[in-house]
Amino acid sequence: MTYGTIGVIGAMKEEIELFHEGMKGVTQTVKAGITFYEGTFHDRSIVLCKSGVGKVNAAVTTQILIDTFGVEAVLFTGVAGAVDPGLDVGDIVVSTECLQHDMDVTALGFPRGTIPYEATSLFAADEKLRKLAAEVSAELFGARVKEGRVLSGDQFISSRETVSQLYTELSGACTEMEGAAVAQACSMNGIPFVIIRSMSDKADGSAHVNFAEFTQQASENSFRIIDGMLQRLQ
Repeated sequence: MTYGTIGVIGAMKEEIELFHEGMKGVTQTVKAGITFYEGTFHDRSIVLCKSGVGKVNAAVTTQILIDTFGVEAVLFTGVAGAVDPGLDVGDIVVSTECLQHDMDVTALGFPRGTIPYEATSLFAADEKLRKLAAEVSAELFGARVKEGRVLSGDQFISSRETVSQLYTELSGACTEMEGAAVAQACSMNGIPFVIIRSMSDKADGSAHVNFAEFTQQASENSFRIIDGMLQRLQ
């Protein structure tokens, strides 16, 4: 399995800061207000960045990684809210595909999540990266790993009713605010990707209790997975 430079994205500081400790030969470039760190990690060339929260930030960041830094694959790491009732805080979701749950043109007859007039609204993760992420995750966390659909929207979900809808109507495993934008930008450019999310809360109204407490641990879990992936991508 061979890839060139790998783009590694997190939405928040906690989701990328652990990578800084292991990077060597780091140089910084700022574009569109985003700091990109070029260097090596386990002798693998990577570009690390914090996209910021939300789909626009994620899409802009991904396009810069592709156009300016020439990355040949993108790994997105971070936290998410569990939607699948079988998931609990600390569990891992590896994306099979991504969908924007807040793309809603149902008034014009399109199913929820459909981007009008586009060939697809579901963006599938790269098969090799997905399998590697699942393999590394299973070695680290055993049965606490699920491969599934990552739902994205510019909303922090904290309603049990909404969670139920996202699971039953859109078959989501988890919900967050960036993955589908990264996925679409990568797909439009023919760049392989995978989204790896660690559950920081259950998106069910208890987020005010769970999120702050578990974000740090969830970020560490996500880091360990990508750390293992980068070692095997050499």
